[in-house]
Amino acid sequence: MIKKLIGKKLKSTRLRNDMTIQELAESSGVSSNMISRIERGLTTPSVEIIVKLANAFGMSINYFVEEAEKGSTIVHTRKGQGEPIFFFEDKHQIISLTQGLRDPNFTVFTDTIEKDCNSGEGGMVHTGEEFAMVLDGCLEFIIDGEHFELEKGDSIVFKASFPHRWRNLHNGPTQVLWVVSPAPNLG
Repeated sequence: MIKKLIGKKLKSTRLRNDMTIQELAESSGVSSNMISRIERGLTTPSVEIIVKLANAFGMSINYFVEEAEKGSTIVHTRKGQGEPIFFFEDKHQIISLTQGLRDPNFTVFTDTIEKDCNSGEGGMVHTGEEFAMVLDGCLEFIIDGEHFELEKGDSIVFKASFPHRWRNLHNGPTQVLWVVSPAPNLG
């Protein structure tokens, strides 16, 4: 059962990405013979092989191993009902609005940042793009050496490959809506 499920998902993903088995073998470091055997449901790949294949498509390992029912193609989140995914010393709290979406290419979350909280002195750098909108409070961003002060209703979008950091300028909690692509692995 699991062999056939993984094989079917692998083949459909490869074809959807317009790749041959040989091209996937080159980009993943997994032999074309192994890929063929997985796609035909003849073998169950190791976790290491699944990780290599998932990385070749920019996906998480979960896409290949979770049953279809475990992920959804639609996620509806009512106010205050998001999935908590990150807490830091009661100063920084992230609530996912896309948790449960099967193999997302982006993630959306709200972030409650307490007074005097910041992302640290070093600038973060990663692939993709980030969008932030201040829902309440005031947040300073320093992106590639430029300073931006965002107040309620203000937003910013930038290439995440630029060194960036933020800090709460508000005299209380600041709430931010984030959209990050590709989806980071937050937990």
